[in-house]
Amino acid sequence: MSTPADVETADHPPAHVKPRRGITVLGVVGELLILAGVLLGLYVVWELFYTDVQGDRAQRDIVEELAWADADVVDGDIATSTTDTIPDDLKVTDEDPPAMEYPAYTETFATMMVPRWGDDYVRPVSEGDTRRDVLDPLGIGHYPDTALPGETGNFALSGHRTTYGKPFNRVDELQKGDYLVIQTADIWAVYHVTDWEIVDPSAVEVIAPTPNDPSAGATSRFITLTTCHPEYSAAERWVVYGELDYWAPTGHGVPAELLEVPS
Repeated sequence: MSTPADVETADHPPAHVKPRRGITVLGVVGELLILAGVLLGLYVVWELFYTDVQGDRAQRDIVEELAWADADVVDGDIATSTTDTIPDDLKVTDEDPPAMEYPAYTETFATMMVPRWGDDYVRPVSEGDTRRDVLDPLGIGHYPDTALPGETGNFALSGHRTTYGKPFNRVDELQKGDYLVIQTADIWAVYHVTDWEIVDPSAVEVIAPTPNDPSAGATSRFITLTTCHPEYSAAERWVVYGELDYWAPTGHGVPAELLEVPS
Protein backbone atom coordinates (compact mmCIF):
# COMPACT_ATOMS: atom_id res chain seq x y z
CA MET A 1 0.00 0.00 0.00
CA SER A 2 1.24 3.47 -0.88
CA THR A 3 2.10 5.78 1.89
CA PRO A 4 0.84 9.39 1.97
CA ALA A 5 4.31 10.52 1.08
CA ASP A 6 4.36 8.28 -1.99
CA VAL A 7 1.05 9.66 -3.26
CA GLU A 8 2.18 13.25 -2.83
CA THR A 9 5.38 12.55 -4.74
CA ALA A 10 3.54 10.92 -7.65
CA ASP A 11 0.80 13.57 -7.98
CA HIS A 12 2.85 16.66 -7.23
CA PRO A 13 6.37 16.94 -8.69
CA PRO A 14 8.95 18.58 -6.46
CA ALA A 15 8.89 22.37 -6.48
CA HIS A 16 12.46 22.61 -7.86
CA VAL A 17 11.50 20.89 -11.15
CA LYS A 18 10.79 23.67 -13.69
CA PRO A 19 8.15 23.25 -16.38
CA ARG A 20 9.47 22.63 -19.94
CA ARG A 21 7.30 25.28 -21.59
CA GLY A 22 9.93 28.05 -21.39
CA ILE A 23 12.61 25.84 -22.95
CA THR A 24 10.26 24.93 -25.80
CA VAL A 25 9.41 28.55 -26.60
CA LEU A 26 13.09 29.51 -26.46
CA GLY A 27 13.93 26.69 -28.84
CA VAL A 28 11.27 27.75 -31.33
CA VAL A 29 12.48 31.34 -31.22
CA GLY A 30 16.04 30.18 -31.81
CA GLU A 31 15.00 28.07 -34.79
CA LEU A 32 13.08 31.01 -36.26
CA LEU A 33 16.11 33.25 -35.87
CA ILE A 34 18.30 30.69 -37.62
CA LEU A 35 15.76 30.42 -40.44
CA ALA A 36 15.63 34.21 -40.73
CA GLY A 37 19.42 34.33 -40.91
CA VAL A 38 19.46 31.73 -43.69
CA LEU A 39 16.80 33.62 -45.65
CA LEU A 40 18.67 36.88 -45.16
CA GLY A 41 21.87 35.26 -46.38
CA LEU A 42 20.11 33.92 -49.47
CA TYR A 43 18.67 37.37 -50.16
CA VAL A 44 22.12 38.94 -49.92
CA VAL A 45 23.50 36.35 -52.34
CA TRP A 46 20.63 37.04 -54.73
CA GLU A 47 20.97 40.81 -54.44
CA LEU A 48 24.75 41.00 -54.79
CA PHE A 49 25.49 38.17 -57.20
CA TYR A 50 22.49 36.81 -59.06
CA THR A 51 21.15 40.25 -59.99
CA ASP A 52 24.58 41.01 -61.49
CA VAL A 53 24.45 37.92 -63.69
CA GLN A 54 20.85 38.59 -64.61
CA GLY A 55 21.39 42.31 -65.20
CA ASP A 56 24.52 41.83 -67.28
CA ARG A 57 22.74 39.34 -69.53
CA ALA A 58 19.66 41.55 -69.87
CA GLN A 59 21.68 44.64 -70.76
CA ARG A 60 23.68 42.76 -73.41
CA ASP A 61 20.43 41.47 -74.91
CA ILE A 62 19.08 45.02 -75.05
CA VAL A 63 22.16 46.22 -76.92
CA GLU A 64 22.05 43.32 -79.37
CA GLU A 65 18.42 44.11 -80.17
CA LEU A 66 19.24 47.67 -81.24
CA ALA A 67 19.12 47.58 -85.01
CA TRP A 68 21.52 50.52 -85.35
CA ALA A 69 24.18 49.38 -82.86
CA ASP A 70 27.57 48.84 -84.50
CA ALA A 71 28.08 45.09 -84.85
CA ASP A 72 31.84 45.21 -84.26
CA VAL A 73 31.36 47.05 -80.98
CA VAL A 74 28.48 44.88 -79.79
CA ASP A 75 30.50 41.74 -80.40
CA GLY A 76 33.32 43.10 -78.29
CA ASP A 77 36.99 42.62 -79.16
CA ILE A 78 36.93 46.07 -80.77
CA ALA A 79 40.58 46.63 -79.81
CA THR A 80 41.72 43.94 -82.26
CA SER A 81 39.16 44.54 -85.02
CA THR A 82 39.98 45.96 -88.43
CA THR A 83 36.99 48.28 -88.40
CA ASP A 84 37.52 51.54 -90.27
CA THR A 85 37.71 54.65 -88.13
CA ILE A 86 35.81 57.89 -88.64
CA PRO A 87 37.57 60.32 -91.02
CA ASP A 88 38.69 63.58 -89.45
CA ASP A 89 36.65 65.66 -91.89
CA LEU A 90 33.41 64.19 -90.44
CA LYS A 91 34.21 65.14 -86.84
CA VAL A 92 32.24 68.16 -85.58
CA THR A 93 33.36 70.10 -82.52
CA ASP A 94 31.65 73.50 -82.60
CA GLU A 95 27.95 72.89 -83.27
CA ASP A 96 25.14 70.68 -82.06
CA PRO A 97 24.27 67.45 -83.89
CA PRO A 98 20.99 67.16 -85.80
CA ALA A 99 18.13 67.33 -83.32
CA MET A 100 16.78 63.98 -82.23
CA GLU A 101 13.34 63.33 -80.87
CA TYR A 102 13.45 63.34 -77.09
CA PRO A 103 13.19 59.71 -75.94
CA ALA A 104 10.13 58.40 -74.15
CA TYR A 105 10.40 57.25 -70.55
CA THR A 106 12.32 53.90 -70.36
CA GLU A 107 13.21 54.08 -74.09
CA THR A 108 16.72 52.87 -74.89
CA PHE A 109 18.20 55.49 -77.21
CA ALA A 110 22.00 55.11 -76.92
CA THR A 111 24.85 52.84 -75.94
CA MET A 112 27.92 53.72 -73.91
CA MET A 113 31.48 52.41 -74.37
CA VAL A 114 34.44 53.10 -72.08
CA PRO A 115 37.84 51.86 -73.32
CA ARG A 116 39.22 52.02 -69.75
CA TRP A 117 36.67 49.38 -68.76
CA GLY A 118 37.56 46.91 -71.50
CA ASP A 119 36.91 46.33 -75.17
CA ASP A 120 33.75 44.35 -74.35
CA TYR A 121 32.10 47.12 -72.32
CA VAL A 122 28.94 48.17 -74.20
CA ARG A 123 25.91 49.17 -72.12
CA PRO A 124 22.48 50.54 -73.03
CA VAL A 125 21.40 54.05 -72.06
CA SER A 126 17.68 54.52 -71.40
CA GLU A 127 15.51 57.48 -70.50
CA GLY A 128 14.76 57.95 -66.80
CA ASP A 129 16.56 57.67 -63.49
CA THR A 130 14.29 55.52 -61.30
CA ARG A 131 15.51 52.21 -59.89
CA ARG A 132 12.38 50.17 -60.53
CA ASP A 133 11.80 51.11 -64.18
CA VAL A 134 15.26 51.99 -65.49
CA LEU A 135 18.38 51.37 -63.39
CA ASP A 136 17.49 47.85 -62.20
CA PRO A 137 16.09 46.34 -65.43
CA LEU A 138 17.77 48.46 -68.14
CA GLY A 139 21.19 49.59 -66.89
CA ILE A 140 22.34 53.18 -67.37
CA GLY A 141 19.69 55.88 -66.95
CA HIS A 142 19.55 59.37 -68.46
CA TYR A 143 18.42 62.14 -66.14
CA PRO A 144 15.23 63.65 -67.60
CA ASP A 145 15.48 67.16 -69.01
CA THR A 146 19.27 67.07 -69.33
CA ALA A 147 21.01 67.35 -72.70
CA LEU A 148 21.10 64.56 -75.26
CA PRO A 149 24.37 63.19 -76.70
CA GLY A 150 26.52 65.85 -78.36
CA GLU A 151 24.17 68.70 -77.49
CA THR A 152 25.09 71.89 -75.67
CA GLY A 153 24.39 71.31 -71.98
CA ASN A 154 24.97 68.36 -69.66
CA PHE A 155 24.33 64.81 -70.84
CA ALA A 156 23.83 63.40 -67.32
CA LEU A 157 23.73 59.67 -66.56
CA SER A 158 23.14 57.46 -63.53
CA GLY A 159 24.01 53.81 -62.96
CA HIS A 160 24.48 51.19 -60.27
CA ARG A 161 27.93 50.62 -58.81
CA THR A 162 26.85 47.27 -57.35
CA THR A 163 24.04 44.83 -58.26
CA TYR A 164 21.90 44.63 -61.41
CA GLY A 165 24.84 44.44 -63.82
CA LYS A 166 26.67 47.28 -61.98
CA PRO A 167 27.45 49.33 -65.13
CA PHE A 168 29.39 51.97 -63.16
CA ASN A 169 31.22 49.54 -60.85
CA ARG A 170 34.70 50.62 -62.01
CA VAL A 171 34.03 54.34 -61.90
CA ASP A 172 36.92 54.87 -59.48
CA GLU A 173 39.36 53.65 -62.16
CA LEU A 174 38.61 56.47 -64.59
CA GLN A 175 41.41 58.98 -65.12
CA LYS A 176 41.49 62.44 -66.61
CA GLY A 177 41.62 62.16 -70.38
CA ASP A 178 39.88 58.77 -70.55
CA TYR A 179 37.28 58.51 -73.30
CA LEU A 180 33.54 58.03 -72.82
CA VAL A 181 31.97 57.07 -76.15
CA ILE A 182 28.23 57.31 -76.84
CA GLN A 183 26.44 55.94 -79.90
CA THR A 184 22.89 56.74 -80.99
CA ALA A 185 21.09 55.77 -84.17
CA ASP A 186 22.53 58.83 -85.93
CA ILE A 187 25.77 59.91 -84.26
CA TRP A 188 28.85 59.00 -82.29
CA ALA A 189 29.66 61.39 -79.43
CA VAL A 190 33.16 61.18 -77.97
CA TYR A 191 33.78 62.79 -74.57
CA HIS A 192 36.86 62.82 -72.34
CA VAL A 193 37.00 62.80 -68.53
CA THR A 194 37.96 66.14 -67.00
CA ASP A 195 37.48 65.59 -63.26
CA TRP A 196 35.68 63.67 -60.52
CA GLU A 197 34.51 64.22 -56.95
CA ILE A 198 32.48 62.68 -54.12
CA VAL A 199 29.39 64.62 -53.08
CA ASP A 200 26.33 64.42 -50.87
CA PRO A 201 23.24 62.84 -52.51
CA SER A 202 21.48 66.22 -52.28
CA ALA A 203 24.05 67.90 -54.58
CA VAL A 204 21.75 68.11 -57.62
CA GLU A 205 23.88 70.93 -59.05
CA VAL A 206 26.25 68.32 -60.48
CA ILE A 207 23.75 67.66 -63.29
CA ALA A 208 23.07 71.34 -64.05
CA PRO A 209 23.57 72.40 -67.71
CA THR A 210 26.99 73.62 -66.60
CA PRO A 211 27.92 71.24 -63.75
CA ASN A 212 28.09 72.91 -60.33
CA ASP A 213 27.10 76.29 -61.78
CA PRO A 214 23.31 76.27 -62.24
CA SER A 215 23.12 80.02 -62.86
CA ALA A 216 25.48 79.85 -65.84
CA GLY A 217 23.13 78.00 -68.16
CA ALA A 218 24.55 75.75 -70.87
CA THR A 219 28.07 76.96 -71.66
CA SER A 220 29.54 73.88 -73.38
CA ARG A 221 28.86 70.21 -74.17
CA PHE A 222 29.30 68.19 -70.97
CA ILE A 223 28.78 64.66 -69.72
CA THR A 224 28.29 63.67 -66.07
CA LEU A 225 28.21 60.18 -64.56
CA THR A 226 26.76 59.62 -61.08
CA THR A 227 26.75 56.49 -58.93
CA CYS A 228 26.63 55.49 -55.29
CA HIS A 229 29.61 55.70 -52.94
CA PRO A 230 31.01 53.81 -51.16
CA GLU A 231 30.19 50.46 -52.68
CA TYR A 232 27.14 48.79 -51.09
CA SER A 233 26.03 52.14 -49.71
CA ALA A 234 24.04 55.16 -50.85
CA ALA A 235 25.55 57.55 -48.32
CA GLU A 236 27.33 59.61 -50.98
CA ARG A 237 27.67 59.97 -54.75
CA TRP A 238 30.75 59.46 -56.93
CA VAL A 239 30.56 61.94 -59.79
CA VAL A 240 32.64 61.97 -62.98
CA TYR A 241 32.71 65.03 -65.27
CA GLY A 242 33.65 65.20 -68.92
CA GLU A 243 33.47 67.36 -72.04
CA LEU A 244 32.80 66.61 -75.70
CA ASP A 245 35.73 66.18 -78.06
CA TYR A 246 33.57 65.77 -81.15
CA TRP A 247 30.52 64.12 -82.63
CA ALA A 248 30.29 62.44 -86.03
CA PRO A 249 27.56 60.75 -88.08
CA THR A 250 27.29 56.98 -87.87
CA GLY A 251 27.91 54.78 -90.88
CA HIS A 252 31.50 55.88 -91.51
CA GLY A 253 33.43 53.65 -89.13
CA VAL A 254 33.94 53.78 -85.37
CA PRO A 255 35.77 56.35 -83.25
CA ALA A 256 39.51 55.71 -83.22
CA GLU A 257 39.37 56.25 -79.44
CA LEU A 258 37.74 52.82 -79.09
CA LEU A 259 40.88 51.22 -80.48
CA GLU A 260 43.22 52.90 -78.01
CA VAL A 261 44.29 50.85 -75.01
CA PRO A 262 44.47 53.07 -71.89
CA SER A 263 47.78 52.89 -70.04
